Amino acid sequence: MGLLQTLAGPLAPHIESLPTWLVIITAFVSLLTLTITINVADQILTRRSDEPPVVFHLLPWIGSTVTYGIDPYAFFFKCRAKYGDVFTFVLLGKKTTVCLGTKGNDFILNAKLKDVNAEEIYHPLTTPVFGKDVVYDCPNSKLMEQKKFVKFGLTTSAFRSYVTLIAEETRQFFSRDAPSKRFASTSGTVNLPPTLAELTIYTASRSLQGKEVRERFDSGFADLYHDLDGGFVPINFKLGWMPLPHNRRRDRAQKKMAQTYMDIMTERRKEGNLEREEDMIWNLMNCEYKNGTPVPDKEVAHMMIALLMAGQHSSSATITWILLRLATRPEIQDELLEEQRQVLGTKADGSIADMTYEDLARLPLHNSVVKETLRLHTPIHSVMRVVKNPLPVEGTPYTIPTSHVLLASPGVTSRVAEHFPDPMLWEPHRWDETPAEEHAHLAPSHVKEGVVEEKEDYGYGLISKGAASPYLPFGAGRHRCIGEQFAYLQLQTILATVVRDLRFQNVEGVEGVVGTDYSSLFSRPLSPAVVRWERREKK
Repeated sequence: MGLLQTLAGPLAPHIESLPTWLVIITAFVSLLTLTITINVADQILTRRSDEPPVVFHLLPWIGSTVTYGIDPYAFFFKCRAKYGDVFTFVLLGKKTTVCLGTKGNDFILNAKLKDVNAEEIYHPLTTPVFGKDVVYDCPNSKLMEQKKFVKFGLTTSAFRSYVTLIAEETRQFFSRDAPSKRFASTSGTVNLPPTLAELTIYTASRSLQGKEVRERFDSGFADLYHDLDGGFVPINFKLGWMPLPHNRRRDRAQKKMAQTYMDIMTERRKEGNLEREEDMIWNLMNCEYKNGTPVPDKEVAHMMIALLMAGQHSSSATITWILLRLATRPEIQDELLEEQRQVLGTKADGSIADMTYEDLARLPLHNSVVKETLRLHTPIHSVMRVVKNPLPVEGTPYTIPTSHVLLASPGVTSRVAEHFPDPMLWEPHRWDETPAEEHAHLAPSHVKEGVVEEKEDYGYGLISKGAASPYLPFGAGRHRCIGEQFAYLQLQTILATVVRDLRFQNVEGVEGVVGTDYSSLFSRPLSPAVVRWERREKK
């Protein structure tokens, strides 16, 4: 106790008479109190007028991490009310500056490449899951080429085939004779999050990934996916390198899954260039970089893993939210069914005609249901960038230093009454081209005002910059999600197929929908989220 005796001074004799455990606890409490006091004093005395206000916090390293992690949107709106659209909070020891609103989205998501960097933020989390040399484990110029490869693989002819494949998978999944037997009866209850997570793995693998990948999901491939998915936890932003149990499972699964894709490519080459379904593996196998180098099989495999993981998360969460919302609005389910009858027509037996890719554009209510759900339940609540050069914030006295991380939250903008009247109300009819009188006041402001989006080519074709729009469920700028079209296609096709056969309602005693689980990188409904289903009578 020599050190304690020195620090305690005249109190040393009294301390020596105390039990060791009490001395340790007293020392810890004293140190904690001193740390909090210094941290609070630092916030009060060193406030800088040229930097955004810092959200008050007691503990220096933890900061506002817990409050933010429990409910990011509640945290953002509370801070917005106190500090305005630009403020800084401490997240796991890092000063993180939040810029809200359409101007904030534009400031961060459309910032110049020399000023902000996404790779440094997301590399520790995504590289062990996706694999080396793709997405955030390569220079941005290479990532833009990879996005171009993927985008050019999403052709109209491919989309036409995808609608048929996704509809077929969905019908089989919900049929009476499906292997799972969970829908074998005429009615029952179902926990939607895990059920629809399984469905979207099947639909995405069967369409985008190819027949061989879908066949493997009937065996051990789904288990590999689950272990790989375990790597997408917030702690891995900092500790993705640690040999924790979930990280060891992640690494084993990544190697096995990548090898599976490479085996598929090897088998295809052995069989020759035969007539096959149009899928992304074929597309990537035939791509080459600007320098003439063909895309290596390992990179193709890693890109396929990235496509499967990123797309499945957002689609799974969104279709779950859609059916949870519809369970509270049975009249919308009936309207969807009637829209299909009116637009697609019926067969001789009275059933609705099969749907094609071109039909999706002719089903506006289906599209509105998807859009309204994405508005209120944006899959990713926070988009972050590392600051590489000091960035002045237009219209403020603030300059963001390079020691900060920037954070945009497009989902906040879509919950603001200025842009979406009565923003927390889920109402698909707010998107109607000519809304009825009862819904006219809900129309989005940017739709009523006819705001025209800027377009820019970042190396993989013209896309919306998203600078003026408050509706950005797929992001904006050079990192905007290239799977946006496929996501809408998949969600609308699943929705249209499901409402033909089933209707949903909340179980007795339940009102509204469940809360949101923010514990992962992707926002999703809390589980269990059980609803009652009933099979429609065939006419």
